[in-house]
This record gives sequence, C-alpha cells and structure tokens, in this order.
Amino acid sequence: MFFTEAECLFWVFVLCLSGVQGQTNSICALKGSSVNLSCSHQHPTSSMNWYSVHRGGLKIETSADGKYSMSAESNLTLTVNNLAENDANIYCCREPADKSDCGQRGISLSVAELQVKVIPATEGQTVTLMCSSSCPLTEKPAAYIWYKNREFLYADWSPWYQELLSSEEAVTYSCAVKGYEDLRAPEVSVDSITETCFSVTYAKGRMCSSQQTSVDESCSITYPREIHIQRTPAEHRGFIRLTCNSSCFLTDPLISFVWYENRKPTLKEGKQIQVPSSHPDSLSCAIKGLEDVRSADVCGGDSCWSLNYVHSRICALQGSSVNISSKYSHPDYVQIQSKCWYKVKRNAEEEAEQLTEDADHVEYDDSMKNQHILRLKKLKRDDSAEYRFTFTTENEEVNQSDFPGVTLIVTELRVKMSPSAVVTEGQRVTLTCSTSCPLTDNTNYIWYLNSRPLTPRENQNKHLILDPVSREDAGSYSCAVKTNKDISSAPKTLTVQSITGTWTPAAAGVSAALLGLILLTVCWWRRKKSNSHKPSRHETLDDSHLYDEISPQPAEQDHHYPRLNSSEDEMDHLYSTIPPFEPTV
Repeated sequence: MFFTEAECLFWVFVLCLSGVQGQTNSICALKGSSVNLSCSHQHPTSSMNWYSVHRGGLKIETSADGKYSMSAESNLTLTVNNLAENDANIYCCREPADKSDCGQRGISLSVAELQVKVIPATEGQTVTLMCSSSCPLTEKPAAYIWYKNREFLYADWSPWYQELLSSEEAVTYSCAVKGYEDLRAPEVSVDSITETCFSVTYAKGRMCSSQQTSVDESCSITYPREIHIQRTPAEHRGFIRLTCNSSCFLTDPLISFVWYENRKPTLKEGKQIQVPSSHPDSLSCAIKGLEDVRSADVCGGDSCWSLNYVHSRICALQGSSVNISSKYSHPDYVQIQSKCWYKVKRNAEEEAEQLTEDADHVEYDDSMKNQHILRLKKLKRDDSAEYRFTFTTENEEVNQSDFPGVTLIVTELRVKMSPSAVVTEGQRVTLTCSTSCPLTDNTNYIWYLNSRPLTPRENQNKHLILDPVSREDAGSYSCAVKTNKDISSAPKTLTVQSITGTWTPAAAGVSAALLGLILLTVCWWRRKKSNSHKPSRHETLDDSHLYDEISPQPAEQDHHYPRLNSSEDEMDHLYSTIPPFEPTV
C-alpha cells in the first residue's frame, strides 16, 4: 500500500515539530578554530552584553589574550577564538537589567573534534575510514584532506576514505578539513583484521577517553566486526535477559556497550540488561564510541515496532541505479496506513525531503511482506544523503526516530596517475581508477587506452601498474566498472618522455609533419639557390667587367697549362653546337 500526498505532508509537519529540520540557533565549530556569534536580539544596542548560560549567567568580557572580542559595528558580534571544550555553552546578548532566561533564545555552541573512524566493511577482511566530527559542522567543509604517514595524500568532497584497507601496522592515517589543515584528527593505524575482529591504535582523542584520564594518551582497542542480541529467560518470572554478544572474544577493558529503545539512546549500559517479557519496544545495542557497529533491532516481547536496514552505507556510481532496502515489523493489532522515504541532509541544520515516485528517478517496491525498497535511478552527486524509511498507522501514529538511516555516497570515476601524468621512460607508473568512496572489494575494473580496452594483465584491476613505462604506453587512459561498462571516467593523458624529448601519440604525428616540412623547405631552398646562379638565355654579359677581373699572368707560368691541339674539323664541330645569334627586333 503506497502513501498518499496528504499523509506525507502531515509527516513533514511532524518532522518540523520534532526538530528533524534542526535548530537555527545551534552552531558546531572545530576545536582550535574561531567562531562569530551574532546577537539575535531584534534591536541590538551598544549597552547590551553577552552572557553564558551554563556558567550561571556569567557576563563575558573582552580579554587581553584575545579569547573574546566584540564588535558593535557588526550587530554586536561576539568572536570566540581558539575554541576549547569548555567553550561549549549557550550564549545570549541582552540588556544588563534583563533577567529573563536567555537559554530559550540563545545560541548553542558545540565544539567538535575530528576523529578518523575505523568501520568494518562487509567485503572480506577489510575496513573503511571516515573523517568524522562529534557534531555536524555548521560551516560545510569545502573538502576533506587525507594524510598517510603524515604526508598529504589527496583532497575530496566526501568524508569517506577512497579505498578499503587491510591491516598495516606501520601505516598511519589522519584527516583534516580544508582551510583548517593545522587542526588534524589524531593519527590511527589498523593493526590487524580477522574474520571476527579488528584492532586499531589511536594516537590520542575521544576514542581513548572511555577509561583513560587523559585524551592525549594513545590506546589500542580491539573491536568485533559485528554484534547481535541473544534472548534468554531471566531469573525473575516475567522478565527476559538480553545479552549483547559479539563476533570477537573481547578482553579489552576499553570496550563497553550502549542500548537503544525504538532506535533512541537510553541510559542502559553493559553487556546484559533485563526487560519485561511484555516489553512493547524494540531494542538494540552498539559499541560505545563506535556506534556504527550496532546490532539489529529485536523485540522485547512477542511483537513490537522494529526497523532495520539491509545496508547502512552504500557507495554507488554516478549514473547508475541503487536499491535501498528496509525491513520492519509491527504489532499484529496495528495496520499500516502509509509508507514513506525521506532524504535527509545532515548538515548543521538537517533538512528532510519527502520522496515521491518518479518514473525517471524514484521507484518504490512494496511487493514483499515487511520489506520496503527505495530504488533510485540515474544517480546524481546531489543524491548523496541519508535515507530514512517511515510509516504511519491508521491512527496517524508515526513511527520514526532520529537514529541514522542509510548513508548513500554517489561518486564518479576518475583516473589518477602517480607519480604524475608526465613521466620519463623506464619509470614505474601507477594508474588508479579512483572514487570518492570505497566500492565493494570484489569490484572488477576495465581499462582503456585511446578508447580501446586493454588486454587484462596480472597487475591490472583498480590499479594499473606500468613498470617500466615505455613510449608505447603513452596515450589517453580511462576506466570503467565491469557491471556498468557504459559509465566510464573522463580520459586522462599520460605523457612519456624519452632522452630526446617528450613522446606522445600526438607528439609523434606532429614531429613527423615538422620533419617533412623541413625537408621540403631545404630542397626548395637549394633548388632556388642553384637556379639563381644560372644566367638567362637572353641575359647580356658585360664583357668589360668580365675581363677586368682577370689579371695578367707572368710568362714563366705558361708551362703550367698544357697546349690544346685541335684539328680544323674538331673546331668546326665544337662551334657548330652554338646557336646562331638572332638580333631582337
């Protein structure tokens, strides 16, 4: 049964009331950066002051160290420099005599730290990395910058690392936001990965703050690749015991668990909890500090509201299609009236957009019981967002939570060349079919040289290695994925230099043309020079000048010239070859 337009409009209204649209007076900024807070009063005056709510209404004064500064010229703006964790507060501007609670109309400032999250991938013994902040940054990052062993690696718009990783103890990774490169996330390294566990070492940061006195200390933590809930009878009648079990036997004291009811966080912690057997809500558990590793929803009682997604993260190619699947359950006495999907942009102000069916782009599949599929076609980069499934009952009762849905990243294919696109013959060159998020580990790639598919070689897949590179390797390269051959990257030219210069197919043609032109020019010049020394048949020679150039020779030198003896007949034959003189009229 599909939703109606009125029902979805009603749900959008509910989202606005529940705060999914976000609070316009909330700001999240990076630790160590600066932030400007504008006075929200309708008529700010120079007599007003700034106050911090959580400090007992403490008046904020400008300081000599530059921590706080105020500008009356720009709407009484308060600037807080070098943000620290204790700067997280509610700020408001008001008259000194105004004693009203400014917490209702103040600005909530959150201070975020960057952290590299290590998340297990579903493909093989690999993990993926994400440049994460403890709150959605108000200033949308222009780009995320990744570092490997403290060296710049690349910059991209997506917070996800571009490749799936295996264990590399000696390799560290970090990230930063463009414009704030000096505020990097603490370094992490992936020490080991098995079928059930993976171990991560953090240089410092909030991931180590669980049971340590200082976040500046390093720590190594072993995580399970997946967790699930086991139901067993409790000691007390009418109760059941729920145990958060993992795929890995954990002995690390830093691991702890958190619990959710109806996908909302609770105060319950620990490996086990007890709930009434008639508990009407769904429950799930996750690893504290790494909530991305979370169990599926289970019912405390015989039936309850539950919602699970088949995949929590999807990386898809621009121009392709993707299926986003949800599985749900509900009490038997409840009838679902409508089902909707929402596209949520998780910036500082979350924006929820209802998705209506469109034959060219959006399709719904409700053919399977307790399962609903959103199909997006002809993906665009703007489709990168979070997608949440919701449904309403006949009593207009909405089942929706703020718990994350499915994160979709839409990426294009790009060819990257290392060490550069201009190399010298004999070098080792690595071509990478790059994406803004890691595709599945079993993705097969196709490489093209000058629009012709290359014969697959042993060292050819996502990376094409030319070692050593030769002049025949020069040309225009592009790549594609075998499952979407019609979606290929933009071509990129590899230029191979030899000792005598640069060699590319285009350069070879130009060189041949120039050589031919030079040969023709030389032949034409020599012929012209030769012809310029031959007198015309009608040209008259000035005999006086000709003989003036001949100086008389001494008689004693006559023996150098042999005498010419000719008969009379021979002389007649010689002169007979000269045509008779014909005077011009």
